[in-house]
Amino acid sequence: MDEGSSSAALGGVEDDTVGYRGVTACHAVGISYRQLDYWARTTLVVPSIRDASGSGTQRLYSFRDLVVLKVVKRLLDAGVSLQNIRKAIETLRSRGVEDLAGITLISDGTTVYECRSPEEVVDLLQGGQGVFGIAIGGAFKEIQGSLSHLPAEPAAGAPVTVEVDEADDPADAGVVGDELAARRARRRAG
Repeated sequence: MDEGSSSAALGGVEDDTVGYRGVTACHAVGISYRQLDYWARTTLVVPSIRDASGSGTQRLYSFRDLVVLKVVKRLLDAGVSLQNIRKAIETLRSRGVEDLAGITLISDGTTVYECRSPEEVVDLLQGGQGVFGIAIGGAFKEIQGSLSHLPAEPAAGAPVTVEVDEADDPADAGVVGDELAARRARRRAG
């Protein structure tokens, strides 16, 4: 991928005209590919641009999907049950990126509360609720920063397939074909 497309990805990062493959999503969010695959297969976070449709096809995640993935990771890291995370994510799915950026999630480890203003956060904390909070706007900015040096591709177009030899490094799986070919050539050269 050329440098122009990477900077274009930053400019269009907040809409669905740019998509991110699974490996890129993992790097941006800080999760393993196995986690990403499991969450997609169990419909916790399904890629909104393109889901896998058989062997060799690539999932394509939107920027909003990456923000939701980051929130899921933070909730799991904080000890919230997967069942409660599913409930919170169902609520977030219906919102656009602009709405997500203004939400703070507060949890007591059992229930996840949605707060849209500083006053709601204070009211919740004064009422004895909440142990930790996740400002989704902060996750939004983290993902933007992570994506500044990661590859993206146009969301429209035919599905791209990449064949990977068993001898290849699994970390290379899902990378754009030209980059994969370049890595193979460098590996063979020494």
